[in-house]
Amino acid sequence: MIRAGTMEELHSDQTDWVFADVGFAQKKASCGLIIGDSEPAEICFSELGAKLAQLAAADRGNGRPLSLIIEAPLSVAFTRDGNPTGRSFERRSLGKVAETRYWYLGLGCCVLVAATYIMRQLAETKPQVEVRLFEGFASFKTKGERSSHAGDVRRLRQLLREYPHCEAGTIFPPDQLRCSPDDRIESAFAVAKMDFGVPPVLVLSD
Repeated sequence: MIRAGTMEELHSDQTDWVFADVGFAQKKASCGLIIGDSEPAEICFSELGAKLAQLAAADRGNGRPLSLIIEAPLSVAFTRDGNPTGRSFERRSLGKVAETRYWYLGLGCCVLVAATYIMRQLAETKPQVEVRLFEGFASFKTKGERSSHAGDVRRLRQLLREYPHCEAGTIFPPDQLRCSPDDRIESAFAVAKMDFGVPPVLVLSD
């Protein structure tokens, strides 16, 4: 009942859309959440997991799938030798300098751990509707810009509303995630025996 969404399903209005920004903190409201057309909320990690599980387990009586855009690594990349490597959108050039936000380093790795716990909680609720997953990526921020969890989910919703007329290079289908043809792309959760497939990625620009 939980699987990667498709590029075609980004067009769908026959689904209930939810936007989540995943953070991992003991006390702070480190996560953002939007349900449909609601105003964004900033909540703590445990609240986000409980709310998403509740939405997946609820029988809303309309049979509509639940589409989740989650700002966290939902897929991972490895070289042909089995070493971790970046995905195509996790690197950008600023003149002669390359800026990276790889899934396996620093904050990316931390958020991946948080997302794994949330996906385990979702899977164990035994969803009553199909859950479709899409990845959001908001890691490149303008220097000095303060991070806003509410702002990130709001921007993800706006990007979805603009699709397919959004700026080129902001939505990556699964077959465009490799940096090298030999790279292996797989579900970030396959290692935890939860292989949901590889979803498209919605990338927020500055």
